[in-house]
Amino acid sequence: MKMTALDRVLLLLTGLLAAYQIVIGINDLSTLPIIAYTIAFGVLLIASLLMVILGFDVLDSPAVVIVATIIPLSLSTGLVWEHIPAWQMGYLVFATLGFLAVLLTRIFPMPGRLPTIVLALVHGVAGLVIFILPIVMVLQGQAAPGFALVGLGGALIGLGGLLLSFLKTGKPILSRERILKILPGLLLLMTTCFVAGFYLA
Repeated sequence: MKMTALDRVLLLLTGLLAAYQIVIGINDLSTLPIIAYTIAFGVLLIASLLMVILGFDVLDSPAVVIVATIIPLSLSTGLVWEHIPAWQMGYLVFATLGFLAVLLTRIFPMPGRLPTIVLALVHGVAGLVIFILPIVMVLQGQAAPGFALVGLGGALIGLGGLLLSFLKTGKPILSRERILKILPGLLLLMTTCFVAGFYLA
């Protein structure tokens, strides 16, 4: 499917927002959250620019599933490390092992449903953390109401990640054409929610 001029504009705006978040939006945090958020938004920035330059063909790369896993794992790790001290090491271990599991099941093809199960589990847990944690903090009065937008971004990143991942596994949830049609707008909306949510926290 050919990328339209509107698609390129939406992806360019996504990249600019990700760059803004890296440069300005993550100051005054401890070391690990800064590293985690920088990785997440850095990967999003690079992915957006690659799609602007190379079109949707870049999504045919085997690395797409891995890239689509790095973003939610990094974001969720940053959020947990910043807001739930008791879970810090446990979640860091989960994120590391989850990423390695996805990586290994992509590098070494495995029969059956194991790769799909691993992918869904890792994406599911990371997406739920990004979605639920900000909303719970807002409801408990520990964060400003605008922080709930990070939760909305978490729902969108979970959706986008699963759409791309299952597309690459040959078991698409929607047709390739429909996924590519909504992807640029979905990425921009997701990034806008994250940037606004962190700013308003």
